Amino acid sequence: MKQNILSDTFDAKSPAGADIRFLMDGPTGNMIHSTVPAGQINRATRHKTVSEFWFVLEGRGQIWRSDGETSGTVDLVPGVSIDIPAGTAFQYRSDAAVPLKFICISMPPWPGDDEADYVDGIWTATV
Repeated sequence: MKQNILSDTFDAKSPAGADIRFLMDGPTGNMIHSTVPAGQINRATRHKTVSEFWFVLEGRGQIWRSDGETSGTVDLVPGVSIDIPAGTAFQYRSDAAVPLKFICISMPPWPGDDEADYVDGIWTATV
């Protein structure tokens, strides 16, 4: 059995550009705490094999997702949950004067940064 406490410092940067802290990992998935600085627009990416669930904790933003047939944006506000199935293109941003913060669960576990391909998004990235 594992336990962890949220670190005061970031452990890494996601391929899209968010600051991340590692929370938990196991054979079926992993969990991170993600922070997008105020006003930041992250790079658009597509994961090859990993699906994700997000739960927004703080801030305000938007995410664009496209599975090749359907696309659209969702407001990211506290309490909102979204999924990003493997193969889905997505791009997200922080729209508030405070950082956007969310929990992200990846399944299977994140294999490394070459998991993500950069794609064309709907906004111009600032990172």
